[in-house]
Amino acid sequence: MVGCRLAGVWDKDVAEVIGMTEVLLAVGTRKGLFIGRRRDGGAWEFDESPYFNAQAVYSVAIDTRGDRARLLAGGDSAHWGPSVFHSDDLGRTWTEPAQPAVKFPQDTKASLERVWQLHPAAAEPDVVYAGTEPAALYRSEDRGESFELVRPLWEHPTRSKWVPGGGGEGLHTVLTDRRDPRAVTVAVSTAGVFRTKDGGASWEPSNSGVSAVFLPDPDPEFGQCVHKVARDAADPDRLYLQNHWGVYRSDDAGTHWTDIGEGLPSTFGFAAAAHPRRGDTAYVFPINADADRVPADRRCRVFRTADAGQSWEPLTAGLPQEDHYGTVLRDALCTDDADPAGVYFGNRNGEVFASADDGDSWRQLASHLPDVLCVRAAVVA
Repeated sequence: MVGCRLAGVWDKDVAEVIGMTEVLLAVGTRKGLFIGRRRDGGAWEFDESPYFNAQAVYSVAIDTRGDRARLLAGGDSAHWGPSVFHSDDLGRTWTEPAQPAVKFPQDTKASLERVWQLHPAAAEPDVVYAGTEPAALYRSEDRGESFELVRPLWEHPTRSKWVPGGGGEGLHTVLTDRRDPRAVTVAVSTAGVFRTKDGGASWEPSNSGVSAVFLPDPDPEFGQCVHKVARDAADPDRLYLQNHWGVYRSDDAGTHWTDIGEGLPSTFGFAAAAHPRRGDTAYVFPINADADRVPADRRCRVFRTADAGQSWEPLTAGLPQEDHYGTVLRDALCTDDADPAGVYFGNRNGEVFASADDGDSWRQLASHLPDVLCVRAAVVA
């Protein structure tokens, strides 16, 4: 490992061969964005310095839908405030719009705290969604250069009863449906899951079966502290949900949820991700408890299900075996679209781990980074 303990360098002579595959890994931290590149299955090379130095990067998207990949980053400067940046050269240079890309209209009497999520829509080539704090959904039709508030969700009749979670009131998950551009699912901490079937004109809570153990009524219509939701690769109606206590599956696009936490060492956690091609396959990273936010049993383990949550297996090959305290946050676990799939996670110890074989084995790519807030990876060439 070199530099800030960022792993290996691929052979530059070999890397110049035309036609090689490149996987890009974006690691958002509390003090900048780190970008790694892997050519043709070789070793990882990380750019020398972080981008957005001293800015917290809470959200990253790698948009590979067009002829040229576009990267989006939600930066948060302590001096200048939050902004959305984009890059069309795989992260080497970045552009900030002349006017704020995401801004609350004056009549809302709200101001942007941060951008929690950036999501390229599955069925609309130029559409990108942004999830923010305060909890709101924004829509862009120019690949993330400008956004408009989705007012029906902002003005939802339940909003006055939404309560911020421990990390704030953030809309942190956006899922779109490749079959229907009008279908969008979001998750808010702490309000739960909401869905639209009409392109955002109306929204309904979708939390039936998800528990809220911290409320007097543990089964409310809304108010759950949902931490992350992921969509199954084979069945778009199948979703996986990591809750504040509880891991769940829905087989009807979120209308009803079933507890699938049996077999995990803890059902508390933040992150959830689905395999990019293999149905019934998802990953979580269990945490001991809400009052003890370290890996379950103080062991660094990703858990994988290959049968839609009927059983879980720990994935540990290559991960630290000693007591471990690196908490994985809600957007700090992801998969890429390679074959076999790459799986990645970063933690609050500033460590980044990667698997190139669906999670069967791991290697450490980085250590001593600032707190890792989000990771995203994709094949870009």
